[in-house]
Amino acid sequence: MKFGYREDCLAHDTGPRHPESPDRLRAIRRALSREHGVEYVSPESVAPDVVSTVHDSGYVERVREFCADGGGQWDADTVAVPDTWDAALASAGTAVWAADAALDGASGRETPFSLGRPPGHHAVADDAMGFCFFNNAAIATETALERVDRVAIIDWDVHHGNGIHDIFYDRGDVLYASLHEQGLYPGTGAIEETGAGEGTDRTLNLPLPPGSDDAVYLYAFEAAIAPAFERFDPDLLLVSAGFDAHERDPISRMRVSTEGFGALTARCRSLADRLDAPLAFVLEGGYGLESLSDGVRMINDVCDGREPVEPDEPVSESGRSVVDAAHEQLFDGD
Repeated sequence: MKFGYREDCLAHDTGPRHPESPDRLRAIRRALSREHGVEYVSPESVAPDVVSTVHDSGYVERVREFCADGGGQWDADTVAVPDTWDAALASAGTAVWAADAALDGASGRETPFSLGRPPGHHAVADDAMGFCFFNNAAIATETALERVDRVAIIDWDVHHGNGIHDIFYDRGDVLYASLHEQGLYPGTGAIEETGAGEGTDRTLNLPLPPGSDDAVYLYAFEAAIAPAFERFDPDLLLVSAGFDAHERDPISRMRVSTEGFGALTARCRSLADRLDAPLAFVLEGGYGLESLSDGVRMINDVCDGREPVEPDEPVSESGRSVVDAAHEQLFDGD
């Protein structure tokens, strides 16, 4: 794979006990150093006016001033230092690069993956939250829509990507699908929320029960996400790739294995091929350093041709009921 990476992202120093630390990128780099076919590129940062295509310009300026004044606690979870401004622009730039590289024809072993931080999917139009300042995947999507008509986003981070959800909720040119743990931060992403106005039926929320495993996630993909994406027929498929649903992650109760993330990746590749839509990945969460780096390495291996091990456990009834209800909500009346 090709990985977008900037050293600037390490300078976003959240402190010694914060789960979203520079060590996340260092762990990924160490794991990938043992892999074949890994290539790094150093994308350009985005300009503030590009960030303002999805964020209020006044909010963008407040972030700049907050960092210039020394940073601190934006909220209880979200921390900035002076270098966070440059890191956030670099992180958004790597996401834009990933979308552009995919649209330029990168695929297979060349599939682009943005390794940026701070992450982005919680950042709403006018506020930072959940470790996120600028919504990297949303910025990449908005930029891609200058070249194509429709973009679909799969967000498998364990937390609902409320920022992406809100930014595109009434838009007809973006389909957003989120697999998240029910009841977890930020407590958003209900099944009944399927979009508004031109965005009606362009949002698919799958709040899965705690303890959901590979079988549930793959059932959700096959029974709800794939049909929605096939109906939407996107020109680009972006994955907001968080790894905090991993069975070894310290802040969730989900039970997705490393092989499970590989199977999800294989499903994404197969769906992208069927839709003739390029595929790109944007890093979100994941706070166990080993499980995070194992997950990223698995995506690299699958894009390099590895066949992941398929789960042999049955789909839990609680997981199946959520997925079936989400499918019915989105396709009711079809």
